[in-house]
Amino acid sequence: MQKPDSVNQMSSEELNAVGASFAADYSDQGFWSKVGRVARKAGQKVLKPSLELYYAAADKDTPVWAKTVIYGALGYFISPLDLIPDVIPVIGYMDDAAVIAAAVVTVAAHIKEEHQIKATQICKRWLG
Repeated sequence: MQKPDSVNQMSSEELNAVGASFAADYSDQGFWSKVGRVARKAGQKVLKPSLELYYAAADKDTPVWAKTVIYGALGYFISPLDLIPDVIPVIGYMDDAAVIAAAVVTVAAHIKEEHQIKATQICKRWLG
């Protein structure tokens, strides 16, 4: 994969490939720990789709290939190794958002309304 000038120039395929390489980094405990720590900093644009993916992955109806994409994206989200370190103000979660967005686009047919409702409820509870 050729290195892009920025995460915004990466295609969905490239973003999914980046996420897939992080699938082994995923764990439920790691996900909830990261979400709890960064919810306010990451904001709704990262938190809500991450939660939608989480609930879609937990759904028995979601096919294995889609779960693989999801776990890769969520593994990237919780991994301390990022293209753009999360500690950088404003842009620190841009790469996470891009990988999450690519995963959402890829598995959109498997994100059910019930997943969206749960994600929205948690966002309202945590972010107001």
